[in-house]
Amino acid sequence: MKLPFFCFSLNALRPLMTVCCLPLFVGCAGMETTERTDGQDVNWASAAPVNPNPNSTGSEAAEAVKWLHCAFPGKKSTRYRAVRLDGRDAVLSESDSSASMLRQTLRIEPAGLDRLSFSWKVPKMISGADMTQRDSDDSPVRVVLAFEGDRSKFSAKNAMLSELALALTGEPLPYATLMYVWGTHSVPESVIINPRTDRIRKLVLESGPARLGRWLDYERDVRADYEKAFGEAPGALVGIAIMTDSDNTRQQAKAWYGPVTFIKKPHPMIASQTQTAVSVQALQTPEFAPLFLQD
Repeated sequence: MKLPFFCFSLNALRPLMTVCCLPLFVGCAGMETTERTDGQDVNWASAAPVNPNPNSTGSEAAEAVKWLHCAFPGKKSTRYRAVRLDGRDAVLSESDSSASMLRQTLRIEPAGLDRLSFSWKVPKMISGADMTQRDSDDSPVRVVLAFEGDRSKFSAKNAMLSELALALTGEPLPYATLMYVWGTHSVPESVIINPRTDRIRKLVLESGPARLGRWLDYERDVRADYEKAFGEAPGALVGIAIMTDSDNTRQQAKAWYGPVTFIKKPHPMIASQTQTAVSVQALQTPEFAPLFLQD
């Protein structure tokens, strides 16, 4: 017999909370959490992440780069704040047995998907973390992309998770979520399928301690990475987030994220241009207007 969702205890549902609350970084529906998170939203204007107009200045630039903090119900929140490190504008994330994310909602149609530029710096690994195991699935850094798609293709399990996500957050599970991560033992460029749902897949960019303690810069072909991870062409990109989590291992983690920017390679005939920003429609709803960082 299929039981209604309200028949499950919170403890039974807790392992699924992070998966089911991924819709929060697309819609960030209002939910009660275990702590106040006022002031966690970051106006990362100086870093210019996900900026639809690289030449914008002043209030126009600030409006384009607001990142909204999204907490997960029943979980302690990771702390995020804007800093300057090694001559770079960055966001510092500090996790203490916690998990939450900073996100932007946007929309880029499949034809507009091109390359994503970002950077991070990680000082140390998370002891005991293993993203192939559901009970130790933590990472010091994640850059998370959410995509639209045909949910009629969902398996029965994924349809149930999406229904549960809708009940918990007011938003269904994203059709597909691609994460760029730092693994512990996994081979770089390998794909890890989330232990709870195959609609979340992690592409390992770094693994192990060899490149700790330095800034690492990336430029990724989003379309190619999506096709590698999911075996099909992507739908529209509807959300992007950064996330540092150590809630499963109950450890501490720290990392810095540099600017996150979509860039579009020029047509071969336009030799004078090196890169231009993709046209991105930033979606800001008044009830969830991000706050300025108060530090």
